[in-house]
Amino acid sequence: MRVLVSEPAADLIDERGGRLYVWLAQGRCCGGVTWLVSASVPPEGKEFRRVAGADRFELYLSSRLDRLPKEPHIEVRRFPRRLESYWNGCAWVT
Repeated sequence: MRVLVSEPAADLIDERGGRLYVWLAQGRCCGGVTWLVSASVPPEGKEFRRVAGADRFELYLSSRLDRLPKEPHIEVRRFPRRLESYWNGCAWVT
């Protein structure tokens, strides 16, 4: 897997401890749309596996993922300042 991370995102991950956790969240409306959530600490009750591909930090993906993405992208959003993950060109999972 090749992780594409912007320099500001890598810096923010480093500031927050050097780990990034990415998992799936599902809404209750709109047909149960599923999207990606990113955080520096794992949420309680979710299991993760460490994956290779990120040089400057440790990347953990949800163990619920059947297939790993080929090329995840990690960016920083400004308002509020947060990390966001994308793959296959979007933040939604189908």
